[in-house]
Formats: sequence, structure tokens, C-alpha cells
Amino acid sequence: MARYLITGASGFIGGHVAERLVSDGHQLRCLVRETSSVEVLEPLGVELVHGSITDRAAVASAVKDIDVVIHLAGMTSAQRYQQMLHVNRDGSWQVARACAEQAQPPILLVVSSIAAAGPVPRGRIRSEHERPSPISNYGTSKRAGEAAAEQFADRVPTTIVRPGVVFGPRNRDFFPVFHSVARSRLHLVMGLAPPRISLIHVEDLVEILVRAAVRGERVDPGEGTPGSGRGYYFGVCDEYPDYARLGKMLKHLLREDGRGIPFFLPSPLSWLVGGLTQLISALRGTSITVNLDKVREAYAPSWACSTKAVSEQLAFEPPADLASRLLETANWYRQQGWMK
Repeated sequence: MARYLITGASGFIGGHVAERLVSDGHQLRCLVRETSSVEVLEPLGVELVHGSITDRAAVASAVKDIDVVIHLAGMTSAQRYQQMLHVNRDGSWQVARACAEQAQPPILLVVSSIAAAGPVPRGRIRSEHERPSPISNYGTSKRAGEAAAEQFADRVPTTIVRPGVVFGPRNRDFFPVFHSVARSRLHLVMGLAPPRISLIHVEDLVEILVRAAVRGERVDPGEGTPGSGRGYYFGVCDEYPDYARLGKMLKHLLREDGRGIPFFLPSPLSWLVGGLTQLISALRGTSITVNLDKVREAYAPSWACSTKAVSEQLAFEPPADLASRLLETANWYRQQGWMK
């Protein structure tokens, strides 16, 4: 069995990846911060290494004698863009450099985001070969992290996976969408022409990551357009509802009467809310999920991304449709008492 390292293992996706790798019989080391919760990791009996991905010594120690690195650690929101860039770009650079310094460099699987690729015009699906064009600070920082890893791709076998919106058991970021529909019948829709979005259940994403690590194509730094093509995969399902359609799906799954009320938030009000929450965040000295960056992403034309590469190269097909996966997640929330 192989020796794996996961950065960001204490996060939502990281915990599921860790469970899968241990179940498959692999040796697992996890790089986590001192303040991170490890309640999911401790029962697995994995090796825990404390440190930050921006700390050269900690990363070098974690990468030693590893066969595969799954780099998940990152920052999704911050008070200042430079903070996000420091973690998402410089952290990736430290991880890739540590891999390159090994006598036998491990496979490096960088888990990025579709935000790094950017949206496409309405009615289109973004392919893996298109030049990236991020529109948000988060997307720009994630693309910078990809580029940092690409610098070492001549020495380190590197593959990059860009997940869409990830949902599933233990996810707290997407839970409010379920809870709002289940409790009040309301589902928020930003704007009158909401974009199509790319989603994926966490178990399906884990399967893609495992396959990409083992048999995925590797980035060729001397071929094609940087940030696209060979060695890049979108971690998404092949259904692309917009926010209004997603709300309708959830109300039929969550409510016996199948009733729900879409609340279309006008564009000016969305920008006002995003600006106010960002101001409050700055005054309190904390980061917050709803900010101008996220509003900018919410009003993009379309986030639909291709599944061609994962289907043809990784032989991955979702075992269940989107509605079934949403229902599985809702049932988990109910079983855990998160919602009725």
C-alpha cells in the first residue's frame, strides 16, 4: 500500500479523503494546524503532524518518505486578499518545492477550485482546455496556487483537480441551503437570471481524487496554455441546475407538500448586503463567507464545467444522480439532528 500525505485533512473534504484512504489500507500522514479539530482523524489512527503549509520546515518534514501528496489546505475567505494569497499561493509553492526536494518526488495532487478556472458565458460548458479567467479574489488566489505548483511540474508528477460546490455529510457551508428550504420554504436566488452551477457530492469527489492520484494525467509545464489541458480535471457532476432549479429540487425532496417560495434578491441589494457584511467583518477583525467576492461569483453567467476528462481518462461516472445525492445528504442532516 502507498504512503499518503493530506494537507488540510481536518477540513470537510479532507476528513472524507482520510476515511477513504484508511479504508483502502494505505498509510496516512496528515498535516494539520495546532488549532484544528481532529475528531474525525483521531479514530482513524493516522499520523498527525502539526504545522502550517506556509512553514517550510513543517512541510518538508511532512513530505518526507511519502508516495502521494493530496494538497487540500487553503483559505476560502479572508479580511485582506494578501492573507488569502499567502496561504493559497505561497502554501502551494512550499508543498510543491518540498516534493521536488525529495530524492524520489511523490505524486502531487493539488485540489483547487472551479473558481480558479472562472465562469463561462451563459449556455456554455467550460472545457479543461480553456485558458483560466478567474473573476474573484478567491479564484485568483487559487489559480496562483496552481501556477506555483506548475513551476515544479518538470520534477514533480503533478495533477490538478478543480472541484465545484461540494456537499455531503458533515458539510456546514451548504447546510443553510437545506435548512432554509426545510424550515421556512424559502430558497434564496441571487438575481433574476441565476447562473448554472457545478456541484458534486463529497464521496464522488473523493473517488475522483483517488483515481486522479493513481492514474490521472500529469501537468506538462512545456505544453499548451498554463492552467489548462493535460493534467487538469473538473470535480463536478454532469447536471448543472441554476439556483432557482436547485431550490425547486430541494423543496420536492425535503417537504411533503412539495411547496417552496423562491426569493429573488435584486442585484443592487445583493451588492449592498455583501458590502455591509464585508465592512462588519473588517471592523470585527474576522473573515466571513458572504462578502463582495462571493457576490461577484454569484452573478457570473455560468459555472458549468466539463466532465469529459474524468469520464474518459479516469473512467468515473457518478453512481447516483444529483437528486439522489441531495436526498442522501438531507437524510444525514436529519439523522444527526441538524434539521427536522
